[in-house]
Amino acid sequence: MTPPAHTPLSNRRVVLCVTGSIAAYKSAYIASDLVKLGARVDVVMTESAQRFVGSATFAALSHNPVVTSLWEQNSEISIDHVALGTKADCIVIAPVTANSIAKLALGITDDAVTATVLASSAPLVLAPGMDADMFGSASTQNNVATLRERRAIVVGPESGRLASGLVGEGRMSDPIDIVDAVRTAIGVRYGDFVGRRVVVTAGGTREPIDPVRVITNRSTGKMGYAVAKAARDRGAQTILITSATGIRAPWGVETIKVNTVDEMRAATLPSAASADVLVMAAAISDFRPSVFTDEKIKKRGGKGTTMELEEVEDWMPQAVGPRLVKVAFAAETGDAATKGSAKMTAKGATLTVANDVTEPGSGFGTDTNRVDIVSVNGSIEPLPLMSKYDVGNAILDRVKPHLVDIE
Repeated sequence: MTPPAHTPLSNRRVVLCVTGSIAAYKSAYIASDLVKLGARVDVVMTESAQRFVGSATFAALSHNPVVTSLWEQNSEISIDHVALGTKADCIVIAPVTANSIAKLALGITDDAVTATVLASSAPLVLAPGMDADMFGSASTQNNVATLRERRAIVVGPESGRLASGLVGEGRMSDPIDIVDAVRTAIGVRYGDFVGRRVVVTAGGTREPIDPVRVITNRSTGKMGYAVAKAARDRGAQTILITSATGIRAPWGVETIKVNTVDEMRAATLPSAASADVLVMAAAISDFRPSVFTDEKIKKRGGKGTTMELEEVEDWMPQAVGPRLVKVAFAAETGDAATKGSAKMTAKGATLTVANDVTEPGSGFGTDTNRVDIVSVNGSIEPLPLMSKYDVGNAILDRVKPHLVDIE
């Protein structure tokens, strides 16, 4: 039986505040995504925000009444904004205008949004959205710095074309990143990996043949990225060392881009030395060309060519640290659990995650995986087919008993 999908924001109360920026329409996507992730979403809007998007849109998406004024009452609680603020697990303002940023920095509460924030001790996520000159002004920059000092999480803004027609820094960040910031904030507050440092490798390394060609493999990096997101959502300081291309770097995760085995080794070993967990989900090349050719290798008129390969050293045993728990991955074709078990001692791993890439839904590039978790004592635990994010959480669940206590 397949277990229920893990929802990272399950039963968490998130207050989504919307202020008067043209980017307000993007907040509908944020509300929808938060609900899909299991959150109880309450929406608070300023009067200006309602000039861009109607409150009915957010009421439909959140399945809750929308607070639009300090004077309305949507529940049996007499002061809605105070009730929402005190019950919130996280407050996110997206978009937040220069006007609202100034009010928050000065403690002015003349609308439902600012009053809700002031009434709450919950983590605060801010996603600015305004014209570039407004964001770049000295007063806005000082106000943003003040809010950062008070531990507000500021997402963006990004550079691009603005509603005014100008190009500059002021576009509200992508809703994906804003939702990720909420996940990060709640993870740091409630997660069971708070105070832990988790290093994850991902993707297939690329060994150069000549300036044009490389030797690589079919790994897309999806599994490693899923593990990194799971660790972040559980409050860990997460480092993702990746050779994957075409995958959006997850917000809240320190991402280090590499290409070759040597580059991945150089990034991973120092990071692992002070880590609690190392998850080696990357598909690291087993072979590389013995000789790199400085110029592109040309065809030889049908005569073909040969290339000598050398084995790449398995450097996972060199990853050591005073409290490091190592998780190896074994992507196999047939009898994955047995083959994965044989690698345990050589890699110095506590757990090995083995999967048969020929199984339906478990190959490279899929959003799901079916793995066996092999423990250092030789036990083999088969898991059902599930999303790679759920696999990542399953791995972390089994890592927890092996963690060294934090002093």
